[in-house]
Amino acid sequence: MSSTENAGSATDATRTTSAPHPADPPHPADATDTARPTDAPRAVVNGGISFWYAREGLPTPREPLPGDASADVVIVGGGYTGLWTAYYLKKAAPFLRITVLEQRFCGYGASGRNGGWLYNGIAGRDRYARLHGHEAAVRLQQAMNDTVSEVVRVTEEEGIDADIHRGGVLEVAYTPAQLTRLKDFHETELSYGEKDRELYGARETADRIRVADAVGSGWTPHGARLHPVKLLKGLAAAVEALGVTIHESTPVTEIRPKHAVTPYGTVRAPYVLRCTEGFTASLKGQKRTWLPMNSSMIATEPLTPSQWESIGWEGRETLGDMAHAYMYAQRTADDRIALGGRGVPYRFGSRTDNDGRTQPSTIRALREILVRFFPQLSDIAVTHAWSGVLGVPRDWCATVTLDRSTGLGWAGGYVGSGVATANLAARTLRDLIQHDSGQSGATELTTLPWVEHKVRKWEPEPFRWLGVHGMYATYRAADRREVTTHAAQSSRIARIADRVAGR
Repeated sequence: MSSTENAGSATDATRTTSAPHPADPPHPADATDTARPTDAPRAVVNGGISFWYAREGLPTPREPLPGDASADVVIVGGGYTGLWTAYYLKKAAPFLRITVLEQRFCGYGASGRNGGWLYNGIAGRDRYARLHGHEAAVRLQQAMNDTVSEVVRVTEEEGIDADIHRGGVLEVAYTPAQLTRLKDFHETELSYGEKDRELYGARETADRIRVADAVGSGWTPHGARLHPVKLLKGLAAAVEALGVTIHESTPVTEIRPKHAVTPYGTVRAPYVLRCTEGFTASLKGQKRTWLPMNSSMIATEPLTPSQWESIGWEGRETLGDMAHAYMYAQRTADDRIALGGRGVPYRFGSRTDNDGRTQPSTIRALREILVRFFPQLSDIAVTHAWSGVLGVPRDWCATVTLDRSTGLGWAGGYVGSGVATANLAARTLRDLIQHDSGQSGATELTTLPWVEHKVRKWEPEPFRWLGVHGMYATYRAADRREVTTHAAQSSRIARIADRVAGR
């Protein structure tokens, strides 16, 4: 899921786009819950995968795998990474027999639950600069900048209406410490070649959007708001029109060289690509590869014209802040506010949820963020709440790899910035496979520093549960201290969380 969102400083570790608490019982997809952020209870549609499915409902799954089969490429996972990879491979080599296997339905995971941030953030950029040199990281950043335009180009070419609006990304600061981080972040982005980024003071920020107590903001044009499920459904239809086979309701239980094993049969192929992001831990042997980090969201009722006039936000930028426990939001095409952040950040044992339901306490916390940003919306109703998981490697670095000796490939670990990063990863997997099969040589994408990046596994339980929960509790404590003390520098306790994170 994404959302939304990034690489770099400790703040970026949480700047990314959650699942029920381990003690929560299962609930039906149409369950409602009551959050009490103000003096009156409000019924909230909690779960049902996400708000993005609310209008048309959940899709009818495609047919499962009918038995043993063969292909030239088998892709495990029907989210953005898997579908984009199928799309670009089939466009480049129409003769390829490509099969996509999805455990539930395409868009069941992060691709159908994220915050709809199509933007240029990528997890691990600063680490890649340390490992491979600054210029290599600049090339990676430029590729991400270009990816925003590439996604827009394909949606236009394929006739996909995903409610895309290119308003850029606006990140606000509302404490002195946040303003210091914002200025540092701005200078860092300039050093990576983003020359069209702008830094605003309090008045210029208010001209764009009236966030309470905002003292500054930074804006980049390399971002757009979109409807995640509309993009997903359009992409799946485009892939099928090219001749790719998609089997849904087909969980893959094991991946090994030239084999993707399911309860209904095994698909054999020279290339087997793992595109499972936050659900990677469910595969045999992958329990500690990527941690399934939870992120939660709420959506409000549609705002009235007078409410929008009081807020501004006419540019429909995607909106974030510079807190350690980062929030992300968008103004939807139907004039709601969809806002996300961390709830319970991780479920013991790398478990994932079933229907996107989140805790009432998380709904209240997210609504409090909404009202903290826009006090004039204190009576606004939250109509939907949901959660999902994103993939987090131990070093917080996104990666794409093809093992030429086995034909096994994978991409992910986006740490919440997957809406755009999945597209770049897919084009990179395409080039790696074409190079391996002798159809092309090395390309600009195959030499990017995130290709074939190796990282150690997460710690066993209970250490990773304690570490993740401790990290986010510390970040939240740092944010509270910065609000109350008005200090100009980041709280020292945030650096403790940085060490826990291992970033």
